[in-house]
Amino acid sequence: MSTAITHLHTALHLAAAGVPVLPLRVGKVPFGNCRACAKNVCGGRPNMKRAGTCRCPAPCHAWAAATIDRNVVNSPLWVAVWERAVCVGYHPGGARLTVVDLDNAAAVAWARESLPATRTVATTRGEHWIYRGVMGSHNAVRVGVDIKSRMSYARWLGPGAGRMVDLPSAVRALAGREETTPARGEVVSSLPERATWDRTVATGCRHTDGYVRIGLERGLTLVRSRVESGAGSQAFGVARFLAAQHTGCPGPCGLDVIGGEIVAAAVSVGVPEPYARRAVTNGLSAAERGAA
Repeated sequence: MSTAITHLHTALHLAAAGVPVLPLRVGKVPFGNCRACAKNVCGGRPNMKRAGTCRCPAPCHAWAAATIDRNVVNSPLWVAVWERAVCVGYHPGGARLTVVDLDNAAAVAWARESLPATRTVATTRGEHWIYRGVMGSHNAVRVGVDIKSRMSYARWLGPGAGRMVDLPSAVRALAGREETTPARGEVVSSLPERATWDRTVATGCRHTDGYVRIGLERGLTLVRSRVESGAGSQAFGVARFLAAQHTGCPGPCGLDVIGGEIVAAAVSVGVPEPYARRAVTNGLSAAERGAA
């Protein structure tokens, strides 16, 4: 059985069970929008944060395209995309679930000590802990820990093992910690839900998705590692370095979204939000001046 057929069969099975699915491409990210939906000129889907009227039959708008409609999943437009997909994604919030994405062994060890046991799924580098219940999605609530529920997607890696339990207050508290991060001087930072870099915001980028994502993740890791001091300066350096890689692109490259992810990483380790934004903005600008 071909990989495409396997993905399609998995997606149909999940849809029948009430789990909204979508195809993911190289880099484990959603496929870019079609021309009619490019740059969100269609207004977006009705179930997005800013409700629109888009009824595009293609899997556009990332997580918002996830569906349990088997006729859509098996439609000619979607089947053509499944041919290029590398894995199946799903929308946890649409299935009334929350995924705590633990990205490394240290994060897994922390979860085992701090969170109620629930159904777990092994990932390439760590584990997904799946809880019954819905909340907002938040990145970098701790080093190596993301929360995926509403307005987000996760890879389907199998049913996992263990008994699923209700979403605990300990997980909800992680989101609160991210949204109001006290730093020195009792400065409080408050970040809204953020976009994640993908091809829909970088239609003029000459780099592959994998190249950009790997570079960004390495940069975010450097920022998050500065738990004692220096995260703001590190954010400046990462922003300048990453922006410099795009000076030869026709654009747009989605540098504002990349910058937002760097800011969030800095805030997660205690940098006041205004300082983090200023450092990242200056870093992006420095790269542009250097290319002039």
